[in-house]
Amino acid sequence: MSQDKTILIVGTYDTKDDELGYLASVILAQRGRVATMDVSVLGEPSKPTDYSKHEVAEAGGSSIKAAIDGGDENIAMQIMADGASALALKLYREGKFDGVIVLGGSMGTDLALDLCAALPLGVPKYVVSTVSFSAMLPPERLAPDIQMILWGGGLYGLNSVCKSSLSQAAGAVLGAARAVEAPNWDKPLIGMTSFGKTVLRYMVALKPALEERGFEVAVFHATGMGGRAFEGLAAEGAFAAVMDFAPQEVTNHHFGSNITAGADRMTNAGRKGIPQMIAPGCYDLVDFVGWQEPPARLAGYETHAHNRLLSSAMISAQDRGEVAQVICGKLAQATGTTEVFLPLQGCNEWDREGAPLHDAEGLKLFMDAMRQHMPANVSAQELDCHINDADFAEAVLATFDKWLAEGVVTR
Repeated sequence: MSQDKTILIVGTYDTKDDELGYLASVILAQRGRVATMDVSVLGEPSKPTDYSKHEVAEAGGSSIKAAIDGGDENIAMQIMADGASALALKLYREGKFDGVIVLGGSMGTDLALDLCAALPLGVPKYVVSTVSFSAMLPPERLAPDIQMILWGGGLYGLNSVCKSSLSQAAGAVLGAARAVEAPNWDKPLIGMTSFGKTVLRYMVALKPALEERGFEVAVFHATGMGGRAFEGLAAEGAFAAVMDFAPQEVTNHHFGSNITAGADRMTNAGRKGIPQMIAPGCYDLVDFVGWQEPPARLAGYETHAHNRLLSSAMISAQDRGEVAQVICGKLAQATGTTEVFLPLQGCNEWDREGAPLHDAEGLKLFMDAMRQHMPANVSAQELDCHINDADFAEAVLATFDKWLAEGVVTR
């Protein structure tokens, strides 16, 4: 196998020199290439890195002297995070590396999240961290395709336990760089949110119909991290249009659930001016971590265990008015064409008439609140159907075709 892929190795070479060197040795043994970036502040590496800490700090518009003189390790690491992110993006655009691996504890992980978020989708991004998968990592800081490996036994020095994690990570990032099929932007991309077909089914009809019109469709599972990936791509301007028909993560966040896509859910497409279609799929449910106690506000609410990871609570009629106001407040920030579809007969398969979660009064209150608070920059269509009926998908496609004819959406 030829030495065809270069991995950028990032870490604090003053304190993690042996570990970072071990990562490099594994990659080199697999006939990969390495480039090294030092993000330490106080100490020096045992030998020069390809990109020094001084180059890193300067790439962010600062200096190592400023980082030291600040007298605060948090501020110093943010200086290095800004510089590492800017420098890594510049180097990637210059073709200097094909994948990145960052090593760290909580400090290094804080920097790693910024660096990975700065790189485009499709660049292999691996973080080996003592706090991987921790609840301290907010969803909104995770790049859509970030990969994390727990650095077990890696707080100080090399040992056989941490070598197991490091060697896997080294092989993973090199293998990913060799195997990755980066996104193909030849076709315009539609971003759509949904849940599984047992609860929401519009994508079954919409995806092939949109593909026939020359578009690619990516459907995001709106269970926290799926919505985070959706928002991350929207913020990059990756979508020609969005069909955000499952905004339940907005409800989750409002009720304090840990299953959240962040406070900026349902805002990034609008801020980018991306044409967006909105529907309130599953607005009436709050998902929360099934093995934890429900959020305090849901005490006494009827809950259902979807599986051992996920439970749901059905919100009250009064709660639904609040959710409508929150959704409308987010849509008021939109700068692009926005159309809201209101399926008056229900917004998930479980709330059809006769189904176990049907609440006619709550549904009516929600729709009334949506009408009352609908912002002036948004158009709305009321549909006498259920969100899973064929009539819903047909109304969406009719509006989409109108947008195509008017140039709101382009191929």
